[in-house]
Amino acid sequence: MSIGGCVLAMQGIGCVAIATDHHLGDASAPGQRIAGDFKKVFQVGPRMFVGLTGFVADVNTVWDRIHYRQNLYEIKENRDMSPEAFTTMLSNLLYEYRFGPYHVQAVVAAVNPYSLNPYICSIDLIGAPTKRDSFVFCGNCDKQMHGMCETLWTPNLEPEELFETMSQTLTHSFDRNITTGWGATVYVIEMDKIMERVIDVRKD
Repeated sequence: MSIGGCVLAMQGIGCVAIATDHHLGDASAPGQRIAGDFKKVFQVGPRMFVGLTGFVADVNTVWDRIHYRQNLYEIKENRDMSPEAFTTMLSNLLYEYRFGPYHVQAVVAAVNPYSLNPYICSIDLIGAPTKRDSFVFCGNCDKQMHGMCETLWTPNLEPEELFETMSQTLTHSFDRNITTGWGATVYVIEMDKIMERVIDVRKD
């Protein structure tokens, strides 16, 4: 079985950032790489992204299901889905299968299209959401990222400062975990633009 790497989101002042590594590994052989370009972060709105980690088949299935439900919502309501509504929808989907859960964890990062407030939230495999005003993460190197986030993150980061903090956190976390890496993509979401940058990290 193949397993995804990690996703990290941080909140700044009027902005949020979400990032993922590119590693796809084998759950039965830790440290073995299957691919170095596996997509884990998806754009689901003008200012909203979701990151999914876990078994590849479950990640793809959950992505297809939430994309379908989001389309139905937006057709019926004739408006973009808010981050809070999207989180509730994803949480409900995962909770429906709690007795035979999808092996997926999720992170939602957005700037609310109506209030323009930054929003980040993590969701575990049975749909329990955890909203934070600092940082959230999921995936293989959660212990390493927790320590680096606690060390590097500070409130009220500007977009460039947020990108630098994300990059340093990912780089140092990947150095301490062999099941992640092979490059990373960072998205910084502001009210009027989205910045996407690829950073070079360990590839061994």
